[in-house]
Amino acid sequence: MVRRVAVIGAGLSGLTSIKACLDEGLQPTCFESSHDIGGLWRYKEEPEPGRANIYQSVVINSSKEMMSFSDFPAPAELPNNMHHSEVLLYLRLYARAFSLLTHIHFQMTVVSVRQSPDFSASGHWEVETKDTAGRRQSHTFDAVMVSSGHFTQPHLPLCDFPGIESFEGRYFHSWEYRNAEGLHGKRVVVIGIGNSGGDIAVDVSRVAEKVCLSTRSGAWLVSRVGEGGLPADLVQTSRFDLMLMTLLAPWSSKMAEKKLRRAFNHRLYGLQPKYGFFARIPLVNDDLPGRIISGRVQVKPNVKEFRGSSVVFADGSIVEKVDVVVFATGYNYCFPFLPPDLQTKSGHRLCLYRHVWPPALSQPTLAVVGFIHALGSIIPLAEMQARWVTRVFKGLVTLPTEEAMLQDIEKNTATMNQRFLCSERNPLQVDYIPYMDSLAEQVGARPSVLRLLLRDPRLALRVFLDPCTPYQYRLSGPGQWAGARQAILTQWERVLKPFGTREDPEMAPGSSSRLGKVAAALSGAALLCLWLHRKHSFPLCLPDSHSGKL
Repeated sequence: MVRRVAVIGAGLSGLTSIKACLDEGLQPTCFESSHDIGGLWRYKEEPEPGRANIYQSVVINSSKEMMSFSDFPAPAELPNNMHHSEVLLYLRLYARAFSLLTHIHFQMTVVSVRQSPDFSASGHWEVETKDTAGRRQSHTFDAVMVSSGHFTQPHLPLCDFPGIESFEGRYFHSWEYRNAEGLHGKRVVVIGIGNSGGDIAVDVSRVAEKVCLSTRSGAWLVSRVGEGGLPADLVQTSRFDLMLMTLLAPWSSKMAEKKLRRAFNHRLYGLQPKYGFFARIPLVNDDLPGRIISGRVQVKPNVKEFRGSSVVFADGSIVEKVDVVVFATGYNYCFPFLPPDLQTKSGHRLCLYRHVWPPALSQPTLAVVGFIHALGSIIPLAEMQARWVTRVFKGLVTLPTEEAMLQDIEKNTATMNQRFLCSERNPLQVDYIPYMDSLAEQVGARPSVLRLLLRDPRLALRVFLDPCTPYQYRLSGPGQWAGARQAILTQWERVLKPFGTREDPEMAPGSSSRLGKVAAALSGAALLCLWLHRKHSFPLCLPDSHSGKL
């Protein structure tokens, strides 16, 4: 019987793993290699090898209502899209509220995780750790939750850039970037147009003489600010919108792209990608169009080669006297402490059932939590994975056979590669609500709109028409939270709260439901549009249903 669980890492995935264990009456012991919680979201003045790092200007892409833990809404006073320091504050509040810190052993690095000699009968794991003095210690656990993240090993493909060895300037990976200090008046090339590349190009352009942003494939660019000034990921991200997008699947990508082009012409700005909107997680950046239109950032094609201090691009253009090159080229994902047979792959992704379970284990006592990408926040995804994992550990939920899991992995990998542009740097992606619902089904916590309609029509409409916030997964079943209903009914009030920094009679107390009415109206308009289309064959033009991510 599983009782003692090792949790590796005290970032957001590790914290929610600890709590999931406590909720199920398990005994978690978390090993964290640094001196503090937060993982990626703990800013470090100096890069720490082997750990995730962020730059000083990072603001989270998901709004606080979409990124909250399902039984712990972010404080109303916090901004809707938080600075990294505020994300860390929220994680500290969460850890304090549920007394998680007492279960964490800091400055303890996990060196290896291996099966005990009697694993086939016991399912036990031997976990070897090392402290800062180099002292090693072996521990035995009934189960292991790997929650260590995957932004720790920078991918620096220098062999793809001829002449880099003789480049006369300085180059480094975005993992090392902190701020624009030391780049005043410099000529800078940023390679890679993921979220880090876009952010760094904008950041540097405020002080540099010249900034070029190099991209092979372009990117769809979205803003954190959505319709009416609301957080973008709260508008058209409901279950109703998912239903519409499913019904209109052949046209949903084209409609999303048409909407983005109305904001600005991606081709004119040099950003037009070679793929559809839903094929890859978009670039979230509020400032990049303004930096491009003002000439502070120039978008360039892929780098062909380096010549001394010059950079030659694929279109033959040359930028001379380049001082600094920043490689925003992603990360290599690996779990060096795990046995090699647990790191086999299916395509580019790890061979994991539902992105969590190694299928070949005779005992399901090791799981990976938080190794996931979606058009949605990582926090609810990791939390739902952890809730499922602990239910399996306790024997309350049974996994399929190894053969069935392998078949599911093969089918899921094929579907994923057909729908998304997956690569070694971006090995997996899932649809946010369907994936959450599929795991909630396993846990027994999937919300039922039909049952809610019979019992609580007001709540049912909010669950169906309002943004699919994480609180929906605490309305019923194991882990049910008494505050979930109120959290859903008041979520627009928490959205409104941080905007109230200037007194305005139109937004006085008592009018806080206005944003909720606006959001409901947007969904209602979409419903009316669908009805008119079916009844009268009116032209149908619906807004994009996935406009934000973490």
